[in-house]
Amino acid sequence: MVLVPGGEFLMGADDGYADERPVHPVLVEPFWIDRTEVTIAQFRRFVEATGYRTEAERLGWSGAFVAAQAQWVRIDGADWRHPEGPAAPAPGDDEPVTQVSWNDAVAYATWAGKRLPTEAEWELAARGGLAGRRFAWGDEPCPGGRCASNWWQGVFPIHNEVTDGFSGRAPVGRFPPNGYGLYDVSGNVWEWTADWYAAGYYAASPRVAPTGPDAGTERSLRGGSFLCSTNFCLRFRVAARSHATPDTGLNNTGFRCARDG
Repeated sequence: MVLVPGGEFLMGADDGYADERPVHPVLVEPFWIDRTEVTIAQFRRFVEATGYRTEAERLGWSGAFVAAQAQWVRIDGADWRHPEGPAAPAPGDDEPVTQVSWNDAVAYATWAGKRLPTEAEWELAARGGLAGRRFAWGDEPCPGGRCASNWWQGVFPIHNEVTDGFSGRAPVGRFPPNGYGLYDVSGNVWEWTADWYAAGYYAASPRVAPTGPDAGTERSLRGGSFLCSTNFCLRFRVAARSHATPDTGLNNTGFRCARDG
């Protein structure tokens, strides 16, 4: 894990989507956060130690984006061991675990003696000390013509140029870390946070250690994924937000953990 120094930062963006506004000052205490997204190998150790079965395993199916069909598909047997289904190649141990719901992520974090980061913690960590930048490394998606993270280059969902070297998930740590030494905070897989989601929360957000709304129907996700593109969602920016019900698991959704400093 990496210790992220506490302090005040400006959260959100005024040039992004509506739920990223307004930019507002937030004060966060120091905290620890995983250097990488939780991997297949790490999640397997949890399952072997506890016998835990994910929600997708209990349900018997999950959703996956199939590039060859350029659409999301229901796939029987899709789960963390086989994110695109049992007929597809299994992911490597160093890939981020996916097809995990928010509830699954909390179960893992609790077992590991950790927790999920709040949205404010996640964004402070993702910025890596860079104030007011669009991405974890600066303002350009591919600085100097070289992609700094795993996202969809080309026109989504028609054509992926694979300029970054990966047409799907990348093993963790294959791109340069941000200023705090964190890998893959932009792209690769979406990451669950602790907070309930509300589109207008920032307008009433507490200045000190916000933890999101008291209740809701969906949890917040951060970081974007390998399916984000400049023509479609552009949500691999550090201020970008997404949301899903706590029982949702997809082949581009994972998590990293945090704990108090």
